[in-house]
Amino acid sequence: MSNFVQGQLEEFREKNQDRGRLIIKCPDQPGIVSTVTAFLKQYDANIVELSQYSMNPEGGTFFTRIEFDCPGLKDRAAEMEVAFEEVSAAFSMEWTLTHVSDLKRTAIFVSKEPHCLLELLWEWQSGDLLADIALVISNHEDTRQIVESMGIPFYYIPANKDIRKEVETKQLGLLEEFNIDLIVLARYMQILTPDFVAAHPNKIINIHHSFLPAFIGARPYERAYDRGVKLIGATSHYVTNDLDEGPIIEQDIERVDHRDSAGDMKKIGRSAERRVLARAVKWHLEDRVLVHENKTVVF
Repeated sequence: MSNFVQGQLEEFREKNQDRGRLIIKCPDQPGIVSTVTAFLKQYDANIVELSQYSMNPEGGTFFTRIEFDCPGLKDRAAEMEVAFEEVSAAFSMEWTLTHVSDLKRTAIFVSKEPHCLLELLWEWQSGDLLADIALVISNHEDTRQIVESMGIPFYYIPANKDIRKEVETKQLGLLEEFNIDLIVLARYMQILTPDFVAAHPNKIINIHHSFLPAFIGARPYERAYDRGVKLIGATSHYVTNDLDEGPIIEQDIERVDHRDSAGDMKKIGRSAERRVLARAVKWHLEDRVLVHENKTVVF
């Protein structure tokens, strides 16, 4: 990691030592917000952002994300978590308390095409992607120079369907060694096994080069060209065992017409792929994505 990037991340951590996020999902009922905000007030916490959503006020699921400043949060967090158990039990909550200064350790997987990887690295280098990018893993050597020039460890692990288990054993070992919180598939063109996915539920973000649910699987641009579509797109989603059917985080589109070949569509589509993946990763890093069944709520 360059000294410039290191300095930016350290400055961010220092400024946000007292900032936390409380993420909650529970059955909707009266009194949730007032009870939680009253709890935070007991610890002199000042709420700086509060987002909430109910799937149905009468018996639906309620979601909220609360970002707050709390003096001495690092020292008081354990006490707050124990005390909050009483609140969570009363409302049957699923909840997490995160520290904004604890940047998520991130691994990026990539194959040959570098555009999505480059977008993430540019955003990270500029300080707009607040992550601790710990390593990049690839089944090709093409992006090694780019990655290592930024001071990020690069691991080349050849992969194909015949040695998938062996490859994933090596990958999982690295992810454990580097204590990874998030895995980003930046056009990594290998299918992950159920064991790999199960080891990181809702922590693997993929970019698929079509506007799902259209053109699931391989060669979506060629199939879009054959179908004569007028819009192409990209979809970022969490990875599940069902190919390209995990909870969708973000999507975007580009317009095409009869003059565009399949190759033209690929070039046009890369722009959507880059921005859609970057947005999804940023939102995950900021704890803005809540998963419910096979959907997401994005605050």
